[in-house]
Amino acid sequence: MSFLSIDHFSDYKVHGAQRPDFSPYESNGGSIVAIAGDDFAVIAADTRLSSGYSIHSRTQTKLFQLSPLTVLGSTGCWCDTLSLTSLMRVRMQMYEHTHLRTMTTDAVAQMLSITMYNRRFFPYYVSNILAGIDKNGKGVVFSYDPIGHCENAKCRAGGTAGPLLQPVLDNQIQLKNMNLDEKDKPILTKERAVSVASDTFISAAERDIYTGDFVEIKIITKDGIESMTINLRKD
Repeated sequence: MSFLSIDHFSDYKVHGAQRPDFSPYESNGGSIVAIAGDDFAVIAADTRLSSGYSIHSRTQTKLFQLSPLTVLGSTGCWCDTLSLTSLMRVRMQMYEHTHLRTMTTDAVAQMLSITMYNRRFFPYYVSNILAGIDKNGKGVVFSYDPIGHCENAKCRAGGTAGPLLQPVLDNQIQLKNMNLDEKDKPILTKERAVSVASDTFISAAERDIYTGDFVEIKIITKDGIESMTINLRKD
């Protein structure tokens, strides 16, 4: 046997300084869906807040109204979500006091991107989707990665059930992989957007243990924001 073989070392713990494993991040689950129409935007999120197999709350909203025409959906590490949304509200209030006007949805989207990029070396562990009405009265949806890269899309899904939700949106909203004539393509109305959003969550709740209980839906138009809640699976 080799003199340097590991078998020569006794199997016992050495007292002294140790380095325990620690992670500042924790995923608290949740999923978001957002759809942009010609003159409206729909954003939806479930209300389950969990950690592993433990459910902390069944009625926790993940949709944050930042202005009369802008709603932010945020899931992931809940403490990071609260920190980010609080910072956004403070900066929007500072802007309003300085310029005597409310930030537009496009400006909020840019500010959120910059805020997240400033934390790129220790990023917020959140999945963000911003929905609202732009300065031209059109519905817009912005999605983000953890370091702030922003994309303007017609529909987007995020969170733990994002990979389950996005293909349904691609098919039903963007009509991908569907052989339809121009006259046969369905018109995207508020009612259809709400129906697709609710159907995607009903399906995701059957497959994702971090999505369930209720889905909160906000319909954003130039006249304001309308809210509704739909029951999901409770287990």
